[in-house]
Amino acid sequence: MPHAPGTEAASYRIDGGDPDRLPLVVEANGAHDRERLVAWLRDRAEWVQGTLARNGALLLRGFDVPDAAAFESVARAVDPGVRADFLGTPSARLTESVFRASDVPGGYPIAPHCEMSYLRTPPRRVFFCCLSEPRVGTGETPLADFRRVWRALDPALRERFARGGIVIVRTFRGPASRRKRRFLLERRDDFFATRDRAVVEEKCAVEGIAFEWTGDDGLRLRIPQPVTRTHPETGETVWYNQHAAHHLASSAWTYPKIFRLRPTLHHLPWWQVVRASVAVKRRAPADQLAYYCTYTDGSAIPDADVRALLETIWRHTVLTPWRCCDVLAIDNRAVAHGRMPFRGPRQVVACLA
Repeated sequence: MPHAPGTEAASYRIDGGDPDRLPLVVEANGAHDRERLVAWLRDRAEWVQGTLARNGALLLRGFDVPDAAAFESVARAVDPGVRADFLGTPSARLTESVFRASDVPGGYPIAPHCEMSYLRTPPRRVFFCCLSEPRVGTGETPLADFRRVWRALDPALRERFARGGIVIVRTFRGPASRRKRRFLLERRDDFFATRDRAVVEEKCAVEGIAFEWTGDDGLRLRIPQPVTRTHPETGETVWYNQHAAHHLASSAWTYPKIFRLRPTLHHLPWWQVVRASVAVKRRAPADQLAYYCTYTDGSAIPDADVRALLETIWRHTVLTPWRCCDVLAIDNRAVAHGRMPFRGPRQVVACLA
């Protein structure tokens, strides 16, 4: 891959040895100034956007990005359309648009997924910044090119998913509910950023989401999704849905893949906790689950198909350890992200465009 114009003059080093490297790394080579980086990104906007469409992710390393405000300025240099009004964006933010990447306990893995792919118009870009790096060998943000995942799936499996489509069912408790019902992890007003039922219904209508109100002022959503979308710039077919992240047993079945990549003993207790949790959830009524996934007709997706899908995803997943001040820009229309388990300090923040 050719260097971006002006790379040497700006004292930046681009890892161009492998054109398929994920992510492509732009590293400071003695020049750490954030303002120069912002100017460099804006001056080379065409190269940046082309790189994101082709490679899928760009890692900016070694620059002075010490806090959320600095991170947001770099993200806006890549995409001026950074905003925080996507459905489901956390309401607790560190700046106008930056929020903590996840509140899921550190021992739980998050399977690679394209952010908010259930929306009719999902984010184009996902940005992450490491403000406090985790221990070595933990807490990475795994990346998987879902164009390659789709091509690598067994043709019969692809046909079953494409024919059936999927529905994600999510259940929320009401804003004033004091009942601590099992497995309901989120309040509806946190997800929709409002308590007004009329506004919630309007947002569901815009996104084509079927809904029903539950007896405790909670809400159940049924979100239909085709399993693929076409990349708007490259024309490639992308495995594009939330199935891997929302299947009931995804976390438990992900741990063997994690051990293969990071064989550390501290994952064992969490694996057992997650397996026990999945076993309990499998016996629970569906309306008590925070989320689950079926084919469009409501039939169950066979466990063997889910395992085959996860195996393919993790076979195409790459890990890059975080360093403090790293900024990662992802083409959310092609490349999925997740989270490896960790313990100890780790602060990674995010924003969307």
